[in-house]
Amino acid sequence: MKRGRDGTVAAIRWFDLPTRRANDMNKRGHVLNGLLLALGLGFVLEPGVDAATARAIAEITVPVVLGALFPDVDTAFGRHRKTLHSLPVLAVFLAYPIVFGNLQYVWIGVLTHYILDVVGSRRGIALFHPLSDKEYSLPTGVTTSSKYADLVTVIITAVEIAALWAIHTYVVNLNLDLSAAAQTASEAAAGFGI
Repeated sequence: MKRGRDGTVAAIRWFDLPTRRANDMNKRGHVLNGLLLALGLGFVLEPGVDAATARAIAEITVPVVLGALFPDVDTAFGRHRKTLHSLPVLAVFLAYPIVFGNLQYVWIGVLTHYILDVVGSRRGIALFHPLSDKEYSLPTGVTTSSKYADLVTVIITAVEIAALWAIHTYVVNLNLDLSAAAQTASEAAAGFGI
């Protein structure tokens, strides 16, 4: 909440947040990406405007947003855009729902964070860290302090939603219950004495 000059209290809206400094990571952009992605993915998985769609969105939002924010935890330790911005980290999040039967949609948030950093920012990320510190990016990005950063985030998110729709429609059902796969993996591991 913030107070106006007349002493009234007003809610802080996301667009009232302070502008970013050049060296700030784009937390707002990743939250915006995660929220819009969860909303879009909810409609992809449960097309329609009904209770099933609302439930899908509610189920997906927290894991996707947490996944979208997780890679930036490396600002507290390690090297930002290297330690947790790599394909091995994504592989762990892809394997987690298969092995343990939970965190099903977190990998989508992590993957879209990477896409946003590669396509939407100028700096890019070290996809193959710790094997290589070379950072990869596309020439489409803007600095995180750019006045166009939020617009670029929304455009990239729309493309990500379209890609997830195409994958869900034509390649593999993203609404799979991976607990059955986790049970099968556990049984297979038990068969090998693991």
